[in-house]
Amino acid sequence: MAALLILVVMLAVAFGLNPAREDFAWFLRLRRPAWLVFEAAIPLIWIAIYACFYASALLCWFASRSWPLMGAYLVLLVLVQSYTLVICRSRSLRPGTAIGFAGWVWGLALTVAVSPYGLAIWLLLLPYLLWSPVGTFVTWQMQRLNR
Repeated sequence: MAALLILVVMLAVAFGLNPAREDFAWFLRLRRPAWLVFEAAIPLIWIAIYACFYASALLCWFASRSWPLMGAYLVLLVLVQSYTLVICRSRSLRPGTAIGFAGWVWGLALTVAVSPYGLAIWLLLLPYLLWSPVGTFVTWQMQRLNR
C-alpha cells in the first residue's frame, strides 16, 4: 500500500505542477549556453532522479514509518517540480535559480535526516544532490543570455 501511495502522490505533484503547453513553449525558446550539449538527455536524467526519489522514500518509510520524513520528501518534490512551473508562469529565470538552490539545500537537509535509516536511503538522494547544482548553474547562465 505504501508503494502505491508514494507513487500516486509523486505523480499527482508532477502532473499538478506542470506548466501549460504555451508556457513551456516560451521556456523552450530561450537561449541556452553553447556548452549545454547534453540537453536532450535532461528528461532522462530527471526520470532517473524521480525513480531514485521514489525508491528512497519507500525505503525510508519501511525503515522509519515517519510521516514527518514523508512530508520532507513531499516538500522536496514540490520544490523540484515547481522550478519549471514558476519560471514559465513568471516568464523569468531568476525565481528558478532561487528555487533550484532552495531545493538543493532542502535535499541536503533531507539526506542528513534520513541517513540514520540506511545507506541506500540517502545514497538514492545523491543523484539529485549532484544534478541540482548543474541545473541551477544552467539556469543562472540562461539568465545572462536572456535578459
